[in-house]
Amino acid sequence: MLSERQRMILSAIVDDYIRSAEPVGSRSISKRDDVAFSPATIRNEMADLEELGLLEQPHTSAGRIPSIKGYRYYVDHLVTLGDASEHDVRKIRTFFAEKINHWEGVIGHAATILSQLTNYTSIVLGPEMFSTTLKHFQLVPINEMSAVAIIVANTGHVEHRTISIPDGMSMDDMNKIVNLLNEKLTGVPFYRVKAVLHSEIAKELSRYVDHCDEIIALLEATITEDQEPKVHFSGASNMLTQPEFKDVDKAKSILDTLEETQLLMQLFQSNPAGIQVRIGTENAVEAINNCSLITATYSFEGQSLGTIGILGPTRMEYGKVISLLDYLSKDITLLMSRWYK
Repeated sequence: MLSERQRMILSAIVDDYIRSAEPVGSRSISKRDDVAFSPATIRNEMADLEELGLLEQPHTSAGRIPSIKGYRYYVDHLVTLGDASEHDVRKIRTFFAEKINHWEGVIGHAATILSQLTNYTSIVLGPEMFSTTLKHFQLVPINEMSAVAIIVANTGHVEHRTISIPDGMSMDDMNKIVNLLNEKLTGVPFYRVKAVLHSEIAKELSRYVDHCDEIIALLEATITEDQEPKVHFSGASNMLTQPEFKDVDKAKSILDTLEETQLLMQLFQSNPAGIQVRIGTENAVEAINNCSLITATYSFEGQSLGTIGILGPTRMEYGKVISLLDYLSKDITLLMSRWYK
């Protein structure tokens, strides 16, 4: 349990570090109008906060910076959540006043607005991300050289695709493949089909079918074509403007993660309703362990349909981002209600 003085000093350090990206010393805190403690008193409290794991000292002679634990305490107990600024609200209202009559336009535009207002990277996922799964797969031979693949989604959507049958594949082989796919892929979200094909199914197929790699590549192209979930980004290059990511390799690993749908799904999977803040190593993907991800869900008739996320450094303006996401997610929910009722 922190004392009121420790809470005030921790909050001041986090606020100053978010603004300056430089370690914060006791003298700079003592000069603040809202702090009435001497530098010596502040130094003692900073040492205690460091002992508690809430602060870190990057260099012996430097001031302190928040630790992951310190940011978590700040977000859970100290952050000020004000309304979005008048300028930000005006920009969001302008967005909703525009006549966007298709869903992709809404989420794409929402991503752009968020990255502009925060100067971080925005990620918006539509409702199909986690809910659209494979319901049934079938192969209907046309002749010895080709067949029609029928892919049925749980939404009722059906795709028919003509494929070339690999040389030497018998009808018995085709039936085994179809049975295996329906056993292993029924109920699997389309974004995970590729991973399951290359792991469980490839292992099983290699036991009784020749040219397994060729068949897996064919199945991947057939089932996942046009099924790759759409992720809307904006401001990916904003990461490069942050002092923490001047290291090219560190920045590249983050940008590479944004291009990998499977990794992104790990970040957003099992996302509870409402606003969630994951700081540093709380994120499931190691490449963004130096980042914070704040997400908000939007819904229709009480059912969570999609997620909006902001990715930035752990030195993030938490209060501003949380307020903006709360405001925008509620407005998207209202927009969906107007569209579908």
